[in-house]
Order: sequence, then C-alpha cells, then structure tokens
Amino acid sequence: MKASSRRDFLKGLGVAAAGGLITSGLSLDAEGHSRPSRVATGPMGRRVARVAADPSDIPPPIHRDWPITHDITLRVEEVVAEIEPGVTFNFMTYNGQIPGPLIRVRQGDVVNLTLENPSTNHLPHNVDFHAVYGPGGGAAHTLVAPGQSKTIRFRCLYPGAFVYHCAVPDLDYHISSGMFGMILVEPPEGLPPVDREFYLGQHELYTDKQPGEPGHHNFDFEKLFEEKPTYVLFNGAKYGLTADRYGAMKARVGETVRIFLAVGGPNVTSNFHPIGNVLSYAWREGAILSNPDRNAQTVAVPPGSCGIFHMRLPVPGPVKLVDHALTRVARKGLLAVLEVEGPEQPDIYYPSPA
Repeated sequence: MKASSRRDFLKGLGVAAAGGLITSGLSLDAEGHSRPSRVATGPMGRRVARVAADPSDIPPPIHRDWPITHDITLRVEEVVAEIEPGVTFNFMTYNGQIPGPLIRVRQGDVVNLTLENPSTNHLPHNVDFHAVYGPGGGAAHTLVAPGQSKTIRFRCLYPGAFVYHCAVPDLDYHISSGMFGMILVEPPEGLPPVDREFYLGQHELYTDKQPGEPGHHNFDFEKLFEEKPTYVLFNGAKYGLTADRYGAMKARVGETVRIFLAVGGPNVTSNFHPIGNVLSYAWREGAILSNPDRNAQTVAVPPGSCGIFHMRLPVPGPVKLVDHALTRVARKGLLAVLEVEGPEQPDIYYPSPA
C-alpha cells in the first residue's frame, strides 16, 4: 500500500484526525507495509497472572422499559501474561482482560464512554464501536496517547451484539494482541430468558516462535501479513477455559445457556461448534431481531462480528466449544469447556448399554 493510499485508508477509518499523533512511531517498508518502530522485542509492561476474562462475569439481563445514561470507562492496559504455561506475550487489553468487558445496554440508552490510556503505556490507542452512528464508530474522537483520556457520548439506536475494537493504523496488531470486546444493545422487550450466560472472545496471535516453545514470544508481522497465526484462542489463553487452566464453565442438567461470542480476529473466521450438543438457536452477526437458525451444528462468525447462541443441556458431561477448523483446536489452542453436572439421562444417552 503506497503512503498516500494508506493515508486515505486511515482517513476512511476515521482515525486520521489527531494532528499526526497516530502516525508517530510508524514506518513503511519497501512494499508499503506499516511497521511500528516501537514494537517490543521482549517483555514490556507489568506482569499479570492472566488476561483471560471470566466468561461468567458479565452484567445481568436488563429488566426495565425506559432508557438511562451509563458512565463507562475503558482503561487500556499493556501487560505481559502467559499464553500457555511458560510462554509469555505482550498483550494489549481493555481493562486488563480479553475480551474487553461486555457492555450491556438497552436500545435508546445513552453512553458516556471514557477511554483512558495510562502514562505507563507505550502506544496510542482508541476504540471503534460497531454499535455507534459516528465517525469511525467513535474512533475519530477517542484517540489517546499515553497519559491522555477522552470522553464521547452516543445513543444506542439499534439492537444487537456488536464488536468494539482498537482502530489505530496498526489496528490488526492491536486487535490480535487483545483489544476487542462486545457491546450488547438489548431490544426494548429484552432477550429470551435462559438459566445462564457466558461470554467468549476469539482472536489469533502471530508470534515469532512455535506454539508451546517456551520463553517470551514477540509479535511477528511477517506471519500477520501472510495471515498464518501461531495461536487461535478463546479469551487470550491456550485452552484457558478448561479444567487444566483456569477452570471450565459450569452448568446443570436441564438448564439452558446463552453464549455471546465476539470474534476480534483480526483475520480468522470462527466456525463455532459445540461438541456433544447443538446450537438450539443461533442469531448470526448478533442480529437479535432476525429469525434465529434452529439446531445449527456449526456457525461461521467472521472477524469483527458476533454471535448469540442458545443451547439446551439435557445430559451431563463436557460440552467442548471449538472452532471446527480443527487444527486450531488440536494445534493452536482454541478450546473452551462447558461442564454440565447432574444425573445421567439414560433415555437420551447411555454410555454402557447391556
């Protein structure tokens, strides 16, 4: 991409109106690829125990029939954490977690959104909400250098589940490193009732080592350009939401669950599939006013989009949530487990018939 066309591209994203700030620290190679001059080649930022968001730590369903105003702050945290035991990476996060916090509002609500970039960070950041009518989804007016904060106000006019993400020039680098999340805009009548809700975020990492190779992994731009990820992950951790890492999600026989899936990407489409179950209802693209698919086995969710899925849990045992591009599961880390507890149901499934 030539420099002039690159500027036009960035202007179209709504991130080029900050007095040149967003281009500081960037250079173009002979092919016109942008390469930040400040990409870390070792651990950079404070070390944290985990970046994987707790999938059950989300706001409850909304039960009101009037709009309100929300004051919400997203704080950018550049941290070092493990992808898997013994393997660290420089993550970029909203509020220290991947995916960023699930923001839950009602259609017609107003959001006062503040983006903070602490002075201890090294890079500029912003946020683009797919739920916002406005330049760059708010990205044009939330660009903050280290030590800055900015506030925008927006009204949520259309319901659904929508991605938000960083949208600086090297947005693919920032999103891959963890800067994405979901804003859920509930319709006035609310969502169909379920017993439990969970929140997952899928993204891929491009590193300069092989999966499982111990030590610190740096970001690899050559793999990014070729779209050949080292890891494909739920919530920033290899097999993070399993009993062997941070713990599986929990539910009971007879319950219904809703799963919100945000796919940050930046490049890989999720092929979402529950092993040992089926998606009883699936709202593609997070389009909650659309008629859902029924009993869908595998649903494609492209990068920069979301899915809302309901499942019934008639039998006990693990339900493995995967991307059915299965090399990503077997080799690159993409697996979450929903452990369903309760009595056996031999009329539905019996593992040892006489």
